[in-house]
Amino acid sequence: MDILQGNQHASPDDFYNSLRTKLEDHHDFPEDYLFKFIIPTDQAKLTEIYRVFDGIKFTLGNRESKNGKYTACNINAFVLDANQVVTIYKEVAKIEGVILL
Repeated sequence: MDILQGNQHASPDDFYNSLRTKLEDHHDFPEDYLFKFIIPTDQAKLTEIYRVFDGIKFTLGNRESKNGKYTACNINAFVLDANQVVTIYKEVAKIEGVILL
């Protein structure tokens, strides 16, 4: 996944550092944080995402697109700090075909 597409940051490190700063400025951790992803409809991809959240308390909601080609995946997880959010996004970004929202 190309996180830099349409982004003014020159590198993934710049993007994640900027994200971390914004999270720290706008959130009061620890708290529930809503992660949103779009994935090709594939149970194996969904399982890969769930594995990233092993050991974290979370609730989820999934909705397939009208044609069934994609699935919107919303995961509300209890996170301790901005670093944990960034770490989760980095791990999910490694999964082929996932779009981070």
